[in-house]
Amino acid sequence: MVTPARVFRKFEGLFAVYKPSGIHWKLVRDNIEANLLKEINAAPPPAPKLEVRFQALPSRESGTSKALTMAAIQFPVLATSPQVRGPRYRTLKVGVGHRLDAFSSGVLVLGVGQANKALAEFYSSAVTRDYTLEGEFGMATDDFSATGRIIERTTFEHITLVKLEKILAMIQGGHQKALITYSGVDLQSQEAYELAAQGILHPQSKSPPILKGLRCIHFKPPHFTLEAQCVNETQHYLRKLVHEVGLELRSTAVCTGVRRTRDGLFGLQEALTRQHWTASDIQRTIKVHHSMLKDLKKAGNSGHAEEDAQPEQHYQQTGTGEHSTASITGTGSKQLHSAAKEAAENTPSL
Repeated sequence: MVTPARVFRKFEGLFAVYKPSGIHWKLVRDNIEANLLKEINAAPPPAPKLEVRFQALPSRESGTSKALTMAAIQFPVLATSPQVRGPRYRTLKVGVGHRLDAFSSGVLVLGVGQANKALAEFYSSAVTRDYTLEGEFGMATDDFSATGRIIERTTFEHITLVKLEKILAMIQGGHQKALITYSGVDLQSQEAYELAAQGILHPQSKSPPILKGLRCIHFKPPHFTLEAQCVNETQHYLRKLVHEVGLELRSTAVCTGVRRTRDGLFGLQEALTRQHWTASDIQRTIKVHHSMLKDLKKAGNSGHAEEDAQPEQHYQQTGTGEHSTASITGTGSKQLHSAAKEAAENTPSL
């Protein structure tokens, strides 16, 4: 028999939803919690508990007026009846992973019940999150967003895709140095060489926001779109990043949209849209992604990857001075230290 307790256990797990822009993450969580509670409490209640009471039978039933006869009779325990105590589940522990502010959209990971422990590990791990950042050149606001108070207007006709890509490469070069610094490995060690060659360096402790990747995927002035891979970021930081890109190009820019496209193992394909925030769809998604729980436990040990064949290592720098770009691909220990130092010297600070 399907009871509320059994239905509840089916919802224990991790899943992802797509949070629309303009909605606070707490409203998303409350909406999903209400849908799950409705489904759980709709299950048939368990059979009522019975208690035995001894009751005196009437004299006519006992057959004599002088003898007192007691009979054992079973009665349902009313204290456990749903009609007395109401719904069995009134609250549900629904946790939220890496949150999105009200003006951002994209993948939002949640956990139900015992899965909140795995969600906490996921939240504290250094997983990479992908974003698309939409920007517009020509103006600056007090909060770096298109809805803020305009404080400056500038020209942008001099900006080209080549200039934008050079600035993005310099910014990423500076963050590459920070990633190496916070990775907690000795730059002269074999471990640093292997992690850099495989591209799996990640900060071991709490670090400032770090960009693992940054590139332009759409450019049609004044509008442009960036794609970023981040660790320990906030949406406010990403909006400020767009603002700083505009300043480095001797102009201004505002962020018109922040969308998270991936959070660790969860991408847009796994995220449930608003019309699918139903109990049945959530249960199906949890079942499909149940194997991800094992992968999440390995996230903290990703630095101890299996040894593979190492690719050729080199460090290349193009251009000079302000417009120099740097790329690091599978560097050795000495070259890694030199590359990080040289990229930092040619990188504008954010």
